[in-house]
Amino acid sequence: MPNSDNSWSLDQFQVEPKEGETRFHDFDLAPALMRGIAEQGFKYCTPIQAQVLSHTLAGADAIGRAQTGTGKTAAFLITIIDDLLRHPLEVKRYAGEPRALIVAPTRELALQIEKDARALCKYTGLRVMSVVGGMNFNRQQERLQKSVVDILVATPGRLLDFCTRRDLWLDRVEVLVLDEADRMLDMGFIPDVKRIVRHTPVSQYRQTLLFSATFSQDVMNLAKRWTQDAEVVEIEPTQVTTESVEQMVYIIETSQKYNLLHNLIVKGDLDKVMVFANRRDITRRLCEKLQKKGINAAMISGDVPQNQRLKTLERFRSGRVRVLIATDVAGRGIHIDGVSHVVNYNLPDDPEDYVHRIGRTGRAGATGTSVSFACEDDAFLLPELEKAIGMKLECIYPPAELLDEPEPVRPAKPGEQRERKQPGKASPNESGRQPEGGQADTTATRDSRDESTRNQPE
Repeated sequence: MPNSDNSWSLDQFQVEPKEGETRFHDFDLAPALMRGIAEQGFKYCTPIQAQVLSHTLAGADAIGRAQTGTGKTAAFLITIIDDLLRHPLEVKRYAGEPRALIVAPTRELALQIEKDARALCKYTGLRVMSVVGGMNFNRQQERLQKSVVDILVATPGRLLDFCTRRDLWLDRVEVLVLDEADRMLDMGFIPDVKRIVRHTPVSQYRQTLLFSATFSQDVMNLAKRWTQDAEVVEIEPTQVTTESVEQMVYIIETSQKYNLLHNLIVKGDLDKVMVFANRRDITRRLCEKLQKKGINAAMISGDVPQNQRLKTLERFRSGRVRVLIATDVAGRGIHIDGVSHVVNYNLPDDPEDYVHRIGRTGRAGATGTSVSFACEDDAFLLPELEKAIGMKLECIYPPAELLDEPEPVRPAKPGEQRERKQPGKASPNESGRQPEGGQADTTATRDSRDESTRNQPE
């Protein structure tokens, strides 16, 4: 429901023109949408937003490519919301008939998009809903059957479930968004996406927007098949990885990796750390070892129920979890402010995963640090990784004190602030940021295929 306070006006959202910058004011967006933009603190467009919106707000199809964290989500949400507000339906509406459909490869990404959409729609009266695998099927079905929905965010498998059951009808979709298209291809979802596209109106009767951090030729071929005269917008960074993240590699032996991780966290007094591992069993083992040493750690991976994942992410966001250990299920689409450090406990096999991992820090103008461990098992991946990101990574041996046998850490009591370490002691980048967080139960469904663990090694 829109806020009943109608006293707000665009005069309350003053943004001075700035040379070389595009303001949201410059696009003549609907006032209710501008109020949501103002409340989110958005003032100037990112490059992908400025270029995409100049085409999509006029109704053109678009294929947008930019690295993670550059504002692709807001670009397509603003397009959708403005279009739906300016073209209200005069005919009777029915439940289960969305006007806009956003398809994302993972539950985490879909739920993040839903959250962002609700924030921007706060004063518009538009209704946002998500249907994703791993969440309560009956509850989602009941909402679809009883509620009119304007913007639907979905993962492919669960969306097709409801289409097959005739709880969802996509023949009224006016705007179709396919997000992280390269990831959907990697995860084997393209046959599902093709079926979804066939449920929607033909391309000349819908606006189609396709976004991704990277595009393979296969994805570009699909994009051209699904769009009409699409504007292709590519934002090429000066380097693949962001300059706001300091990157380093520690050369160590496999047997030293846990000690190094523990001491980095404790001796560096790090508060908000994401640790990435390549396998679920490694994340589980690391989490248990850190917890036994008194460090408040939690994990998310493909075998953690979805509701528990969401609650764990919320606890990490609020600062109730100090260290979050994850497989690449968390590598894309999770936006948590204030992550000071990303640790690659294992080097990823795919350089793209490295880019997305370190993109969890250094967001929204902040700086961050990425620390990767290279041992005899995976150091051979470094040349290919450096080639992919277009830069040489600093490879060093860790200081001896970071390899000491860890001492137990006394957990902080509720409300107690841990005593800060003196700066300059064994931390690759001191972080005094105070973080911002939830835990469990779920209903498993056949749509567990919507996890980004389809290609993840066991």
